This record gives sequence, C-alpha cells and structure tokens, in this order.
Amino acid sequence: MIDFGFGFMRLPQKDIDDETSVDIDLVKMMVDRYLESSFNYFDLGFDYHGGVCETAFKEAVVDRYPREAYVVADKLPIYNMPKSEDEFQVYFDKQIERTGLEYFDYYMLHNATGWTDNGFKNLDSFKFIRDLKGAGKVKHIGISTHDDADFLEEILTEHPEIEFVQLQVNYLDWDNDGIQSGKCCEVANKHGVDIIVMEPIRGGMLVNLPEDVKKVFTDYSDDSIASWALRFCMGLEGVQTVLSGMSNLEQLEDNLKYMENFKPLNDEEHEIIKKVTSMILSEIEIPCTYCKYCLSHCPMEMPISRYFELVNSEKIGNGIEGFSIPTLTYINMTKNGGHPKASECSECGACVEICPQQLDIPKYLKETVVPLLEKDSPF
Repeated sequence: MIDFGFGFMRLPQKDIDDETSVDIDLVKMMVDRYLESSFNYFDLGFDYHGGVCETAFKEAVVDRYPREAYVVADKLPIYNMPKSEDEFQVYFDKQIERTGLEYFDYYMLHNATGWTDNGFKNLDSFKFIRDLKGAGKVKHIGISTHDDADFLEEILTEHPEIEFVQLQVNYLDWDNDGIQSGKCCEVANKHGVDIIVMEPIRGGMLVNLPEDVKKVFTDYSDDSIASWALRFCMGLEGVQTVLSGMSNLEQLEDNLKYMENFKPLNDEEHEIIKKVTSMILSEIEIPCTYCKYCLSHCPMEMPISRYFELVNSEKIGNGIEGFSIPTLTYINMTKNGGHPKASECSECGACVEICPQQLDIPKYLKETVVPLLEKDSPF
C-alpha cells in the first residue's frame, strides 16, 4: 500500500503572516485523526515554519505517542551553504534536540541541486549521511531535489547508496520542460529507488483553480478538486509515499477520504487531467509553489511567496467596486510600513539562488506584482 504522508511544511497558523505562530492545539487534533487512519508518515524540515516545525512535531507527536506508532523523515539543510562538514553535525544535533528523537526513519540532503553544490558536492555530505546510517541514527538515506532529470541521473549514478528521492511531482509539472516531473520519475525508476512525492497539489494551486477549470472536474464527478491531484500521484510507478501539507481538519478529512479508499485514475479521467492542465497553463501568472524558501533568504523579509499567491488569485478574484480581494489584501499588508512593497525590492538575487523553481523573482516582483497589486486603496 502506498503511504500518504503528513507534511509539516504548511501547518495551521494563528496569524497567516507569521509562519512561527503554529496552532499547536489544532495540529494535535489533526495528528490524532491522521494516526487513527491507516497512515503514519510525517515529513519535517529544519527551516519549516521559521524553525518551529520540528519542535511542533515533538509536542504534537513525540511527546504523545510511542515511537513505533509513526515514521518520520527529516532533512539536512544543505541549501544554507555550510562552509565545513562540522556544520552538518551541528544541524543534525539540533534536529535531534528539537524533535526529542533518537533516530530518523528517513533522512535526506535537502534540495540537492546544481546551485547548492557548495553544500553537498564540495563537502562530503553523502559520507555524513552514510555514517549516520551506519551509526543507527537514521534508517534510510536519500535526497530531495527540484532539479532536472539529467542532474538526478548524475547523482543516482554517482551515489548508488541513495535509497529514495523526494521529487516535486504533480499533473501540472509532469511534462514541464523546467521541472520535468515525469522525466525525473523515469530516472528514479530506472535506478530502482523509491519516490516520495512532494507538492502533489503544488502548494494549493491545484485546488484554488479558476471556476471554469473547476467545472471540468465537477461536471464529471462530485470528487473534491484536491483528490484529482492526489490520485494522479498515487497511481504513478515507483511512488512509495505522497505528501500533503495540510492546514486544517477539513483538508485532512478530504485527503483521507480518497487515500484510504484509493482508486487509480481511469483513461477518461487522465484525459480530463490533460485538458485541465492546458487550461491552467493558459491562465497562470507566476509558477510559484509558495514554499517560502525565498522569505528566509530575503534581507528585507519581504513575503514574496504571499505576494505571488495574491497575483495568481487576482486572476480569479471577486471585486469591491473594481478592487479584487487580493489587491486589498496586498494594500493592507504593505500599508504603514507593515511589509516592504514589491517595488522596494533591492534585486540582490538571494531569493533566486534559493528558489526551487529558479524563478526570476525580482523580475516578477517589478513587472507582475507591482502593476497588478500596487494600487491606491478605494477606502
């Protein structure tokens, strides 16, 4: 049976603009319901939720359930560009301390890609995770990557010790020339490594669709919009686990409904997916997954991914005397010095270096966000 994983990247927050304000009581309720199901896989990250993801996991899971009740994955943040191999141990020790665990079931190099070479190629990060496995500190070792199929082929050829890969896979990116979800899955299957799917709903984008796109799905069945994206991934060859970053109980219940009683997409449903993909690509403004990596590296602490989310929502938005809800949200976020405006971007490029999608973020800020959202308030 393919596992359905609970991603701790998009936990419920008490304040939508403060990613550290995790609603731990709601997280506990979600964890309880999730573990009542037939699934038990949790996915963590060192910097998720501004660094509180791992401590939230300790409070919600480790302190409340026996170790054999769950499987947990965590990641070495090589994208922070450690300057020496000693830093690897510092990160790992911190993760053990935060989670209160003695070992991780799955441990991976986080966001291995060409522009993080300094973090994992120029330093022997592979030896570090091999040694962790030899010492019983982790059970399985792998990588997460947003790079292309040629890069993945190179890494898996050079490092046959890798047991699994975590890939961005969804129906929108399956044939995308940049992300290459489909080609990367082919490479993983060729090398016989398990696939853990991240971003199956593309940061919520494949749920928050324009009404004409949703209608294509709803005209066919009453199944939820999210279920189409998850079923697409669950039916792929070589997939071991599909992750979902759920932010409330409603999302959890909906996902469990279809994952506990999983039915692969039929031929007609695959054709609907192709039609929807074409429609989405014709309407989307910015292909952002809202992972928030850019926020942690922006010297101005600009909520870039939130601005991109508002831009994409602007395509659908309902208005108040000509002003859409996304526009009003942006105005409220930036008024009185609350957050830097997109037009204030210094174009330093730090966000581009960390972006898994390798988006030209300063260009999108100046040429897309500014003209669409920076307007005078009607109030």
